[in-house]
Amino acid sequence: MSELASYFWIGVVVLLLLVDLWAIISVFRSDKTVGTKAGWALVLIILPVVGLVIWGVAGPRGVKEGPSSPEHSKG
Repeated sequence: MSELASYFWIGVVVLLLLVDLWAIISVFRSDKTVGTKAGWALVLIILPVVGLVIWGVAGPRGVKEGPSSPEHSKG
């Protein structure tokens, strides 16, 4: 394998690890139960690529917060 190809794959792996770490942190910051968080974390750790795809499609979503004050809720 050429040196350029090696750098490319190293970059891909580093990017994958960073995105996987971001997803795991996102899971633990969610408002889901401890069991759900642990399950998602295991999926993301054991199956990094497939786990990211599954989490992106079916994973925990952030809670949409309502207006911060009654004045903001008026149209």
